[in-house]
Amino acid sequence: MTEKVFMYSKFKFPGIAFLIVIAILIPVHTQVSRPMLMLERLVPGYGWIEIILLGFYAGFIVFKMLNSGNTARWRLRIWGIFSVVFFGQLIIGLSGLEVFLMTGTLHFPIPAVILAGPVYRLEIGFMPILFLSTLILSGPAWCAQLCYFGALDGLASAKNKKPKTLYYKKKIRWTILFVVILIAMLLRLFQAGPVLVIILTAAFGIGGLSVILFRSRKKGLMSHCTEYCPVGVIVSYLKFVNPFRVVIQSDCTHCQLCFSHCPYDALSPDDLMKGRPGITCTYCGDCMQSCKKDLIQYKLFNVKPVLAKKIWFVLTVSLHAVFLGLARI
Repeated sequence: MTEKVFMYSKFKFPGIAFLIVIAILIPVHTQVSRPMLMLERLVPGYGWIEIILLGFYAGFIVFKMLNSGNTARWRLRIWGIFSVVFFGQLIIGLSGLEVFLMTGTLHFPIPAVILAGPVYRLEIGFMPILFLSTLILSGPAWCAQLCYFGALDGLASAKNKKPKTLYYKKKIRWTILFVVILIAMLLRLFQAGPVLVIILTAAFGIGGLSVILFRSRKKGLMSHCTEYCPVGVIVSYLKFVNPFRVVIQSDCTHCQLCFSHCPYDALSPDDLMKGRPGITCTYCGDCMQSCKKDLIQYKLFNVKPVLAKKIWFVLTVSLHAVFLGLARI
């Protein structure tokens, strides 16, 4: 009897993730006129197989996140998979196989476009709505495992095991946010042509890649996401519309071991005193495995921390699996 209870508790939340993914993808598959799932596009009728596979994928990842003891490694793995699938489909689509692309006008696959695009066009498109919806559902998880560009930053920074503090990140990130919005407004005001817009957008994207390749690798921290990306600033402050929080218990010993496990430079002695991580925290959970006393915890209303953690990973991994199946340019 005890063994059955143990097995049930171990597979309960992976099973919930499986059902969530299925529940989201079935309406998408049956109600949208043009096939959204790649298998359905390639082989009509096989979309149902992809739905089942993505459901099992979500369940497997939740199981690993909750039982492997190394959430950081698994988070980077699945984030990297998402980035490879996303950019792989884009490259194949641009090579001539348009089945790998969405309908509509192509845009640069850099996060800043989510912010600058609506300002320049003076209209709200699909991406801002998706972005805001994701913020409501999963808070800052966008910057931890749902952004196709951030995975590159995560993989680059992970190579350096001795992270160095980003002392001026607050000033840098607010300055870049202001400049991006200002340029978008000026381009709109002066009715700039598409050539100039493309050049400036490409330059910003190349700048982001340069930050990833040189600064993030050198610092051992996700400099692109915490300093350079204007969307990261928006996420840092709008994440509080979501009820999840990360807290540090008052009996923390201040050993500071967690500092080296935070890829977003969101932990400092002051943060430990305040009982919460810094504003750049994305609730990724990497720091939690470093705390020997489990004093860094997820908080959701009056739910017990252990259960809050399980709910968080079920929710974010399920969204990740859905994004994996649907996200493309």
